[in-house]
Amino acid sequence: MRSGFLLFVFTLAPAGVISAQTSNDLLVQRLVGQPVVRVNGSVLTQRDLLREMFSIFPYARTHNGFPKAMEADIRKGALQMIEFEELVYQEALRRRLTLAPEKLERAQADFRKQFSTEADYQSYLKTEVNGSLDTLRKGIRRSLLIDQMLKTEVADRAVVTVAGAKAFYDQNPDRFRIPESYTIQTISILPPTNATPAQMKEAANRASVALRQAGATKGYSDFGLLAEKTSDDDFRVNMGDHKAVERGKLPPPIAQALLTMQPGQISGLIRVDQAYTIVRLNNHIAAGMQSFNDVKDSLRKQLEKEKSEQLRQALNKRLRAAAKVEEL
Repeated sequence: MRSGFLLFVFTLAPAGVISAQTSNDLLVQRLVGQPVVRVNGSVLTQRDLLREMFSIFPYARTHNGFPKAMEADIRKGALQMIEFEELVYQEALRRRLTLAPEKLERAQADFRKQFSTEADYQSYLKTEVNGSLDTLRKGIRRSLLIDQMLKTEVADRAVVTVAGAKAFYDQNPDRFRIPESYTIQTISILPPTNATPAQMKEAANRASVALRQAGATKGYSDFGLLAEKTSDDDFRVNMGDHKAVERGKLPPPIAQALLTMQPGQISGLIRVDQAYTIVRLNNHIAAGMQSFNDVKDSLRKQLEKEKSEQLRQALNKRLRAAAKVEEL
């Protein structure tokens, strides 16, 4: 279940930050029970908001709260989500959607399995639903109805067939063109900014030594380990690996050198502005088109994701148009 009851409760941490830990503190219970928004008369509380905030940023559970720079945006996104889900739930009730009793029983049993011990389960019931199994059951039912509505209005309508994906592929050829590119590793020796002649000479000497060492390497890993030890550029932390780089985005001296190289070959010293660079060519990727079979599955997933987001936004807009939402 995406919405509804989540498996954590709240306590007040130092400096007034809400974190996910067990507590019976009455002050905290009042805090998380504060109203934050009224949707067509139904009140959602700080507890509902915090559940969603932790869903958006779960790391807050282990980092003593939300990063100050991100907290406002997380809260805004969470508030919009709980408003949306309440509107979806109310629409499900308006349509008189029903649930099979066995589905509700199964969902309740699955929820119970999240708790490793009976004591944890009873603690959750006491803190989150005031010990009421009926309240828990209503919460699970609400979650299932929201899921059912979203399946009907979003998930089912967002399905993209193979034929639909193929039509998109045929109509958008530029999206699937592969530019000529090279997968390379580099070792770069960088003299200081505004280097003196002596510093330039020292850099040239270092580059010459690095070139001899690079020439003695036996493959990708050897060159990469040398890059980690020797190179001054940022790619050294990834074994000097640039992955695939389009030819047009390479510095002209490097692109020119690669024209005469074969995969596995190592260049001489290439001067790029003030830097000395050594390049290992791992692969030359010719310009072409990705085949539909190669992109079919990922394309369908991407199109379905985009369509789902469009449908969710349209549903949210439609439901809000006829609703009264009051942020408190």
